[in-house]
Amino acid sequence: MQSEKITIEVPRTRGRRYDDACGTALALEFIGERWSLLIMRELVFGPRRFGEIRVNLPGISANVLTQRLDSLEAVGIVRHYRLPSPANVQVYDLTTWGHEAAPLMRAMGRWAARSPRHDPSLFMSAASAMMSLQALVERAPAMALPVSVAFHFPGEDFVAAVRDGEIHVSRGVVAAPDLAFTGDTMAMRRTIYGKAPLARDGAGGTLAFAGDADLARSFIDLFRLPAKAA
Repeated sequence: MQSEKITIEVPRTRGRRYDDACGTALALEFIGERWSLLIMRELVFGPRRFGEIRVNLPGISANVLTQRLDSLEAVGIVRHYRLPSPANVQVYDLTTWGHEAAPLMRAMGRWAARSPRHDPSLFMSAASAMMSLQALVERAPAMALPVSVAFHFPGEDFVAAVRDGEIHVSRGVVAAPDLAFTGDTMAMRRTIYGKAPLARDGAGGTLAFAGDADLARSFIDLFRLPAKAA
């Protein structure tokens, strides 16, 4: 008896197609377009309004951002909804499946930071800065330093909690953090990755801080830029 031919219909994405069964190829169909992965990065720590996404992606036009959000929503990575009153605004967020890409983004960031072409002086959004902490933490010493740290960037607040050698990040404020840092993302890079001297008032373009100075230094020492590749 002749066997029945089985045909599997797979929804295709708009734009680039590789016609390759490898999951990596399919991932590139989903997020290989310019800006797509960076849009996802901005949504890793919670929902954002259209304008909030755009301001943190210098160079993207409103038209392109709309197209990318539509494409990411079409394949189930992003969703949009309206926040209840009193906010009553439309926001974009990652789906549960979309959030599963966050470890991949952190791994890619750490890998690319080893390139001699990596320029840490370029623009960095607050979400990108917080993701860098997750990507570049030294896990062994972090195991011995459970601490909650507030970061106050211009217009954005985050909480970073060190637990079990990992950095757990959320948007918002916490009532009584062990440490609090205030400044922009360039000050954050000077302080944490450049190891500039600590100053409570942020002198020298560093992060201002509140809390125990020794604890602040111990927290900063958890992070290192990776060695450059040969």
